[in-house]
Amino acid sequence: MKNTPFTEKHIALGAKMAAFAGYNMPISYSGINEEHLAVRNNAGVFDVSHMGEFILKGENALDLIQRVTTNDASKLTAGKAQYSALPNEDGGLVDDLLVYCIEENKVYMLVVNASNIEKDWNWIQKFNTRNVEMHNISDRTCLLAIQGPNATSMLQPLTEVDLVNMKYYTFAKGTFAGVPDVVISATGYTGAGGIEIYFEDKDGNADKIWDALFELGTPKGLKPIGLAARDTLRLEMGFCLYGNDIDDRTSPMEAGLGWITKFTKDFTNRATFEKQKAEGVQQKLVGFEMIDRGIPRHDYEIKTAEGETIGRVTSGTQSPSLQKAIGLGYVKTPFAVLDTEIYIAVRDKLLKAKVVKAPFLN
Repeated sequence: MKNTPFTEKHIALGAKMAAFAGYNMPISYSGINEEHLAVRNNAGVFDVSHMGEFILKGENALDLIQRVTTNDASKLTAGKAQYSALPNEDGGLVDDLLVYCIEENKVYMLVVNASNIEKDWNWIQKFNTRNVEMHNISDRTCLLAIQGPNATSMLQPLTEVDLVNMKYYTFAKGTFAGVPDVVISATGYTGAGGIEIYFEDKDGNADKIWDALFELGTPKGLKPIGLAARDTLRLEMGFCLYGNDIDDRTSPMEAGLGWITKFTKDFTNRATFEKQKAEGVQQKLVGFEMIDRGIPRHDYEIKTAEGETIGRVTSGTQSPSLQKAIGLGYVKTPFAVLDTEIYIAVRDKLLKAKVVKAPFLN
């Protein structure tokens, strides 16, 4: 198992550790509910240094990104980011990712899922027919997500960058906690606001930033947060998790990601998705909440009252914010209408649920 530069910090704090995407990662510290609510109501710090980062440079960098991603990266100007996806040639997705424009038309950073770093690199490289300079900087890049409604105001003393007024999906490079050249990004996977910071793992930067965060933040209630609460937070927002809600077999049109699929340009397997948009899809990803008591889990079958299988659960949990069980799952399209009653097969019982609009939190 690989470690991040913060692994010893997590262990010293008593984190429950486990393998995730080949890394020894903190799953929880004080407990999922407490950590989840700390982020929703105040602020928390996630170590997500296991994520992958690629730099693409050169006059054909934008062209390559346009050909391998679904969203339209030509809309990006320096200092802006977008959510996108890498479609495969079989109608599914290689991964979802963030695209950062560092220098317009010339320099971009792609941020990919930890478990897909090698797969994504090889996939993009396969289409690199015009000598785009590619650098995999994943192993030397630290990434901390400081999320929550009070995160930006709490951390403002650590940087000259105006955190409080940063617009969603923009970023700036600046000094943070005395460390230069930190990419500070108004992004995150929790829907609670906050920032993500990228910096190089050298000269004790990891210790400097981690220590500064908690020296300033601990008196104000800043807490370290594990991956378990990250999962419940993203699920309350209806955000897809690769490997659960989207994968090599699910199309963006089925997953409700038509909004990041732009037919104003050519990209891998565009014709398939354009046809799906015009003709409709056989299944759709929906949000649902449980009516009967019980927690839906990944791969539980979704059925009708008569017991006909109409889909499967992709993600499910007991929502700490809502105090009810919620989930995402694919169902046959006729059953994707809001307020449709569906049933989750939990062991030998059919538990009633209903289709609701995601995000689950208003």
